[in-house]
Amino acid sequence: MTLRTRSLGFSLIELMVTLAILATLAMVSLPMIQITVKREKEHELRYALIQIREALDAYKRAADQGLIRLEVGSSGYPPSLEDLVKGVPNIKSPQQQTLYFLRRLPRDPFFTDAAVPAGETWGLRSYASPHDLPQEGADVFDVYSSSEESGLNGVPYREW
Repeated sequence: MTLRTRSLGFSLIELMVTLAILATLAMVSLPMIQITVKREKEHELRYALIQIREALDAYKRAADQGLIRLEVGSSGYPPSLEDLVKGVPNIKSPQQQTLYFLRRLPRDPFFTDAAVPAGETWGLRSYASPHDLPQEGADVFDVYSSSEESGLNGVPYREW
């Protein structure tokens, strides 16, 4: 009979080395995952800003072409973001068709409270407010993120 000199399984040292390697890999990959998540949110923010700004410009073009009824002295921009989704009547159409500018209003991806409606997640700038100190007013000329954070490029999200 032969005597077994070694038992089957792993020693405590081998297990500890394996756990140390796994912990090191997890610590290295966590910052990369966080950057990837932030980059994805930045992409969503950029896309949402493009969508809303293009809809605002389309509304203004329609107003300039006389398709939308305007109040005297108004800028031609919508009074609220919801008007881009709800639509406005085309006054030149015999059937009073509705002009829609957005299918849905995107949310600010950096706004933390999911219970707040999408239109309230954005900061609004009226046509009459200066670019360096945006303020709400009678119309919506532009939107910006309400986040106080800065992007991966160092520019605050409010300035995108």
